[in-house]
Amino acid sequence: RLGVNVEKNFEPLYVVSKEKKKQVKKLKELLAKADELFLATDEDREGESISWHLIQLLKPKIPVKRMVFHEITKSAIQKALEDTRELDEKLVKAQEARRVLDRLYGYTLSPLIWKKIAYGLSAGRVQSVGLRFIVERERERRRFVKSEYWDLKATLNTGKNDFEAKLTYVDSKRIATGKDFDPETGKIIKKDLVHINEKMAGELHDKFKKGEWKVVSIEEKESQTRPTKPFITSSLQMEGIRKLGMSAKQTMRTAQKLYEEGLITYMRTDSPNLSQEAIKGARSSVSELYGDEYLSDKPRQYKTKDSAAQEAHEAIRPAGASFQHPDEIGLTGKEKALYELIWKRTLASQMKEATKSNMQVKIEVDGAQFNANGSRIVFPGFLRVYVEGSDDPEAALDDKEVIISKMEEGQTLKCADL
Repeated sequence: RLGVNVEKNFEPLYVVSKEKKKQVKKLKELLAKADELFLATDEDREGESISWHLIQLLKPKIPVKRMVFHEITKSAIQKALEDTRELDEKLVKAQEARRVLDRLYGYTLSPLIWKKIAYGLSAGRVQSVGLRFIVERERERRRFVKSEYWDLKATLNTGKNDFEAKLTYVDSKRIATGKDFDPETGKIIKKDLVHINEKMAGELHDKFKKGEWKVVSIEEKESQTRPTKPFITSSLQMEGIRKLGMSAKQTMRTAQKLYEEGLITYMRTDSPNLSQEAIKGARSSVSELYGDEYLSDKPRQYKTKDSAAQEAHEAIRPAGASFQHPDEIGLTGKEKALYELIWKRTLASQMKEATKSNMQVKIEVDGAQFNANGSRIVFPGFLRVYVEGSDDPEAALDDKEVIISKMEEGQTLKCADL
């Protein structure tokens, strides 16, 4: 019942299921009239395995060619018919190993889960490890010991605008924050910190209210933020959840429809790599919609850090050499929203960095120090198109700007609220 012969070096056992026998017979009849056999399954472990199984079942005596495409467009299919390759035995073996692991772990563990938790749940090489992580995290949560600490936040006025500052030091000692407590004992990890309790917070509040607030230092420097990599399967699922409120399964189902419509490239990929065609398509869209000043100085290429990634795939991007605008694809709802997400992220990958000016102001009052951090966007760059975790780039640009008006060292400030 496991489909694996554990006594014979874990040899997999394969049987044609009853409902597929008719289909196999039909394929054999068609093969008898053919001159060539083209295998056009997906270019991943499962797809390669399906092609291998077809060869095992059909036993073709005619030339066999493995064609590969990542998007369902006329040019991609024509190119795939011309540039065929041999079957990749390594991918087949990788799929087979995963299948054997699933059977040995999943098929033996699932019945236990059905009895103890709920019928129909699945366990396997992924779920079992995932469950272990959850159990470890839950044990960690139960060991957690709460601690109470207080801090102070001031609303200060420069004479032109209000800004917020947080208490950081009292009598030259840093105040304790959440990260300074041991989660298993609730005690402060470092001894030379000031632990503010409710009573002390009240006393400091009353003292500072009467004190003189003075700017002691101002640091301002520019920083740049690079755009995020184009989508791979996992990052598309995460953004689908974050931005569109779709589950991972819904995201993949919708992406499958977009792929079948010829609108995006294959949606199961570990590689953020873009083809030269994709880079040209993205850069021409950026130039046309936002102007050349928004283009990165040179084409950007992305590589994965995961050595096990299937690099033969491209990142998930709009299909074709020129990208269709989301308003032109004739779709609505979640399908349009997901396509727009993929379109924006691909364009952003070829755009200039966002440049920000960051300001840190240190303020003293009665032997204590408050810190305020502000930033303003000097050049929005890729943020004009795509902000990770936000639906509206224009609104997100406002959110990212925490502007503090110009100040000078030694300047006195008014405390509007504490």
